[in-house]
Amino acid sequence: MRYGIEVVPFGPYAEPGPVVELARAAEAAGWEALAIWDHCHFWGGVADPWVTLAAVACATERLRLVTDVVPVPRYRPHLLARSVHALDALSGGRVVLGAGLGVAEDLGPVGDHRDDRTRAAMTDEALDLVVRWCAGETVEHRGEHYVAEGVQVASRAVQAPRVPVWIGGWSRPALRRAARWDGWTAAVIDETAAVRCPPEGIAGSVQRLRELGVGPDFDVAVNGTTAPGERGLVPEYAEAGATWWLESVFGLRGSHEEMLERVAAGPPR
Repeated sequence: MRYGIEVVPFGPYAEPGPVVELARAAEAAGWEALAIWDHCHFWGGVADPWVTLAAVACATERLRLVTDVVPVPRYRPHLLARSVHALDALSGGRVVLGAGLGVAEDLGPVGDHRDDRTRAAMTDEALDLVVRWCAGETVEHRGEHYVAEGVQVASRAVQAPRVPVWIGGWSRPALRRAARWDGWTAAVIDETAAVRCPPEGIAGSVQRLRELGVGPDFDVAVNGTTAPGERGLVPEYAEAGATWWLESVFGLRGSHEEMLERVAAGPPR
């Protein structure tokens, strides 16, 4: 099991500064990644994930930087590729692109929502383009949703063979999509930190992923909360097949000072 922190970018984390403080504390305490949600709006404000992760990249040396998760249909793929590549270059190759279809409550109020089938098709077509552009390719493409006529976004690749892609979502199509990439990221708690998917639920999905042909290097990330010095359900999720534990940090859990103390106490090893 590897360990990171997941930042919910509302409340005290709607601005980059406090997230950077968490990142510095996390790296010093031995956490290996910082993941942040990508939502466009929320009462009280919401942090921009790209600006925030760029600030984290400049403040740290080792933390993996994870988008958890990008609602791909909201973005034009060439612009998404440009942001991913720039962040990967700035961080020296530390980016993991967490990606998904997005959720209605985030997409709908700003006119970005489409039916599931359309968003799935857009996501599949766009992800292929994004990773090709981030690898430095000049792309010729004419698809159902996107066109590229001799388009190059990045001059060179930073990570080899490419930026890792983790897919979010619980549906069978989401698992099939994840099996084509590098990992699956699963939200197993709700906004009150109550467990909504126990380890046995993760075990069933991991079994399905194995049936779909994922290899031993495939990542499975779950989120949750633990108290300092306690492991909670971490061993059970590891037994179920999870490879990453993302300690969820959010305003409803406690003050910024309390969250800094939790992060500074280190991973639940």
